[in-house]
Amino acid sequence: MKVIIIGGVAGGATAATRIRRLDENAEIIVIERTGFISYANCGLPYYIGGVIEEKDNLTLQTPESFWARFRIDVRIKQEVIHIDTLRKTITVQKTESGEAYEESYDKLLLSPGARPVRPKLPGVSHERIFSLRTVEDTFRIRKFVEEERPKTAVMVGGGFIGLEVAENLCDLGIQVTIVQRPDHLMSTLDYDMAALVQSKLRLKGIVLKLGKDVIGFEENADGLNVLLKDDGPVKADMVLMAIGVSPETTLAKKAGLTLGIKDAIVVNDKMETSVPGVYAVGDAVQVKHTVTGADAVIALAGPANKQGRIAADNICGLESHYQGSMGSSVLKLFDMTVAGTGMTEKAVKEAGMNYEKVVLSPASHAGYYPGAKVMTMKVIYEKDTLKILGAQIVGYEGVDKRLDIIATAISAGMKADMLKDLDLAYAPPYSSAKDPVNMAGFMIENIAAGKIKQFHWDELDNLPRDGSITLLDVRTKYEYESGHAEGFINIPVDDLRERLSEIDKEKTVYVMCQSGLRSYIACRIMMQSGFDCYNFSGGYRFYKSAMGEKTLTEKSYPCGMDK
Repeated sequence: MKVIIIGGVAGGATAATRIRRLDENAEIIVIERTGFISYANCGLPYYIGGVIEEKDNLTLQTPESFWARFRIDVRIKQEVIHIDTLRKTITVQKTESGEAYEESYDKLLLSPGARPVRPKLPGVSHERIFSLRTVEDTFRIRKFVEEERPKTAVMVGGGFIGLEVAENLCDLGIQVTIVQRPDHLMSTLDYDMAALVQSKLRLKGIVLKLGKDVIGFEENADGLNVLLKDDGPVKADMVLMAIGVSPETTLAKKAGLTLGIKDAIVVNDKMETSVPGVYAVGDAVQVKHTVTGADAVIALAGPANKQGRIAADNICGLESHYQGSMGSSVLKLFDMTVAGTGMTEKAVKEAGMNYEKVVLSPASHAGYYPGAKVMTMKVIYEKDTLKILGAQIVGYEGVDKRLDIIATAISAGMKADMLKDLDLAYAPPYSSAKDPVNMAGFMIENIAAGKIKQFHWDELDNLPRDGSITLLDVRTKYEYESGHAEGFINIPVDDLRERLSEIDKEKTVYVMCQSGLRSYIACRIMMQSGFDCYNFSGGYRFYKSAMGEKTLTEKSYPCGMDK
């Protein structure tokens, strides 16, 4: 059996080595148009910032090591320019010489990845404007940074790549501005959770211009002007275009393969395309979303590697099926960790689903053990079935652990209230006896059982202030006087039982505290005394962040300075 693999990064390299482990006699050829294979895409921003110091650490394998260990023929700096699925041949062109040749195959696997979106804006081809996809791109950007010593940089786009490069350039002392069209960073987060991330970036000295359209670039005496619609230009010594990626399917389209959403390659759960014997994996394919069952394009390394293994199994005659992807992701931003899985609340709303959510702010580990830090968790679930739809977590240590637990629960089909029953490892340096995931389950159980009712940050400002309801803040007097939402009166929770007579039992009571815990306790006290009570989800801290109020008193330092 002769197998040709087009693309030698995550999915392609994984498939190649899996095929060899399954079939020692197969002839395997990998064709990669860049000069590198099996490289760490996700590590590229960290080489730019010098966190990864040696360029060799970016490549997990070389053509020589692939041959030595696996007897796989890897051909770099060669590009497939034509596929003939009837004759089962490909045409390959050597990128340096232009020489072309033909190669036959028994099985073909496409792993072309995705290309950065680069809109045709005036001046976009300037040498100071970069994209980041390949190792060569990374070397080019790092060389520019080392030789030109830029003082200012603009990231066009606030997704994973833009934020990771922004962090690395900021740590080098470069003043960074992030410009993007949506009103908040990271499409994997909802607005309220993204607000926490944005506060961190501003604290680090990064300038955010959200809800802004870039309309072009023009050269000035010192570098570039990034031109914005309805706003003044932003000066920059360098620019990174990071507004997203699109499936690289030009070759597949020419070959007559069926394409789906975003022109991604349509595959079945065996990763086989519309043409028998031709498979495709990675960022260029259309898959099923685990939660919704709908078609989706999810450009992440984890799914690509799994798909490569599954395609290899089927190429070698095994029965292997891809279960879909829910887009689990995690991002490091300075000392902060940002993670998400499944559907966002925005996506759930757009799908017209009947849903509920909980927002909580537990500590990363036992509060009495030094170093505990608050994380903010948001878990979204279907109201009637308690099916978990998605989760987002922003915090510091332990964020990835909790996100992975919830992603596992989604994959296992667990109901949201079952999170309370998970038997999770506990020791004071790592968790609390009631883990944050358990706490989310407790909250969901209470809501489902009618023990508590909620209202949310985006509903608060629409509540009447005409005296027809009672707005109650149960924090301490000091907390209340340091800042509170409009119209709220203050009765600390520890005084509430003795002061219930001050509250009109005929009026619905909306209760707030700092994080949602004390207000929950207050609601339980009041509900058992005959009050109609709603608990504020997430607390005052979450409200201030989501509303864009400036809660940070620390000075905003320029990029690269240690506060």
